[in-house]
Amino acid sequence: MTTPALKYHAVISELFAENCYVAHLTDRQECIVVDPGLDPAKILHLIKDANLTPVAILNTHGHSDHIAGNEAIKARWPDCELLIGELEADKLTDADKNLSAPFGMPLVSIPPDRTLADGEEIDVAGIKLTTRLTPGHSTGHVVFVYQEDSPATVFVGDVIFQGSVGRTDFPDGSFDQLAASIRDTLFTLPDDTVLLSGHGPPTTVGIEKQMNPYVGQNANGGY
Repeated sequence: MTTPALKYHAVISELFAENCYVAHLTDRQECIVVDPGLDPAKILHLIKDANLTPVAILNTHGHSDHIAGNEAIKARWPDCELLIGELEADKLTDADKNLSAPFGMPLVSIPPDRTLADGEEIDVAGIKLTTRLTPGHSTGHVVFVYQEDSPATVFVGDVIFQGSVGRTDFPDGSFDQLAASIRDTLFTLPDDTVLLSGHGPPTTVGIEKQMNPYVGQNANGGY
């Protein structure tokens, strides 16, 4: 019997080129929505065209470009549960903390239905994910690790990108914390693990361990 695979679609919000991911198992119509951004109409259109039903919204962190679509999805599917790391929840309802006010376009999200602790496992739409705390880009940033398939897949938000890393010049940012999060959490996963970033194309643990100029093997204090 074939094990259902994880399938995902990326929806790019143009203003900050932010990636929202709509993911589901191949044998199910229920889906999750990870980091719905500033173009919720595009996300809703994709979900409708794919004949999917969201059962959970997952926010890797509370910056405005990753939470702007929360309310639109929740309005269309009221039973869809909004989840975010427990240390990041206050950003949802504070335009200063989620950085929308400093960028001159204040917005807030609905509050979460549930917050998640480091190491907490969740099962949404049949997708079993492990929540891992990865501070550095923001205090309570989390990633969602899916290891039921090979290779594994991680929704990494703004922790790491192809050939780069998340910004650490925000009020609660820290490069030292970010580098430790990447090396201690992401780089301990198998090299073929797929990293789905909040901006830019997918990459893998192995590529970033070798090539990333900030945290890879040739970086200052590299892996």
